[in-house]
Amino acid sequence: MSITIEDILAARERIRGHVALTPCVESVPLSELTGCRVFCKLDYLQRTGSFKERGACNALRLLDDASRRRGVIAASAGNHALGLAYHGQRLGIPVTVVMPRFAPLIKVSTSRRLGANVIRHGASFTEARAKADEIAAEQGMTYVHGFDDFPVMAGQGTIGLEVLEQTPDVEAVIVPAGGGGLLAGTAVAVKQSRPSVQVIGVEAAAAPCASAAFNAGKPVAVPCGPTLADGLAVGTYGANALNVAKPYVDRIVQADESAIALSILRLLELEKSVVEGAAATPLAALLGATLADLRGRTVVLLLCGGNIDPAILGRVIDKGLVADGRLVKLMARISDHPGSLAAFGQAVATAGASIRDVQHDRAFNGSDVTAVTITCTLETDGHAHSAEVIAALAPFSPTVLSRAG
Repeated sequence: MSITIEDILAARERIRGHVALTPCVESVPLSELTGCRVFCKLDYLQRTGSFKERGACNALRLLDDASRRRGVIAASAGNHALGLAYHGQRLGIPVTVVMPRFAPLIKVSTSRRLGANVIRHGASFTEARAKADEIAAEQGMTYVHGFDDFPVMAGQGTIGLEVLEQTPDVEAVIVPAGGGGLLAGTAVAVKQSRPSVQVIGVEAAAAPCASAAFNAGKPVAVPCGPTLADGLAVGTYGANALNVAKPYVDRIVQADESAIALSILRLLELEKSVVEGAAATPLAALLGATLADLRGRTVVLLLCGGNIDPAILGRVIDKGLVADGRLVKLMARISDHPGSLAAFGQAVATAGASIRDVQHDRAFNGSDVTAVTITCTLETDGHAHSAEVIAALAPFSPTVLSRAG
């Protein structure tokens, strides 16, 4: 079994009026930054903040009356749960979601607010899925897989139809690749409509299940490290999604954590868009060297989720500033006499930088009781300026502790 463009066209009619038709807008600053003509598909503007509504709504509307009464269940780290909860509530279908314990708290609380029965279970998506399967069997619920379900993939593919209509001269579409549902649906929609358009999947380097599956020709279990793109940290790529996507996807590339953090910052500053880590991966990939061949071409980035946890947003921005060279942490030695710290501060100011924080260390400073080691974080306007500031502080013997990553 697979999906075709006809399935996706049918899904579009099925979800019409239930799911937002989101804009796909040209970004002048991102175009200048990347050397491409960049358009951003703003699917984080969906009611629940992500593209997952498309597949969830399509799957729910395909249920027969008996299945609707019994309800549905899914394992999800967040966005699929939100989509099911919202459309289940609208359609009068009971929804239960099993979330692993690492799921962002904002997604847990929002799922409950939208009417879902939320069960937190397991240290991984695999453990949450096993619990969901157990409950489904006991209570006769329909399991709606977040990325490996054919109706879900068809629903996600509607985003590809919209991209082609909204950006007729598109030459490449860059798609986040987690479990594969979005990539599969988008690839079918784009390639069966316009085969010349490149479809490029991008995964978090810390969660390389997509590349592992495409290289092996089958799903491969891979360990997932900590990543800002928590929505892509699946561990095992979907078997159905792989079979659907493999004939159509041109390549899979990776984005590392520094690039993802920097891309979140770039989108915030340049596009006034607050996106989660998974949604920032298309820009992160475009900013890297692996997609240099797209320079000068018309490229659409799927900004497909905006549910970043507010509790970590500040930390993510700081990581982006570090990656951009605008935050520098260093150690320096100054004399332990009145006016020495002021002299250091004046040197920093003269170089055009600002001190964010500073700490003194007298106890662990070696044998010289007349000197003090200070550790400080400086704000600059980028890598080149950071180098100039460090050079200007040479009389204080600066040692850079962190300049990027």
